[in-house]
Amino acid sequence: MAQVVNVNFKLDADIKKSMEEACSEMGISMSAAFKIFAKKVGREKRIPFEVSADPFYSESNMKHLRRGIAALNAGNGVEHEMIEVAE
Repeated sequence: MAQVVNVNFKLDADIKKSMEEACSEMGISMSAAFKIFAKKVGREKRIPFEVSADPFYSESNMKHLRRGIAALNAGNGVEHEMIEVAE
């Protein structure tokens, strides 16, 4: 039998609680979920789901937002007419 080792890491309390609830609904423990994840990563040599950055925080978008804020602060904002939302 393979030697068992402990792995420790930290999670925010709300993330841990959410994961515990999800695991409970699936009928598995958090430990089992992490073992499943670790085995899949080891077997496939990849993260078994898409990992991507939120494009809102891209450098080009942040530059655009900073320019807009600077323009507003300088009094160069653009007014738009009110858009009515259909109910």
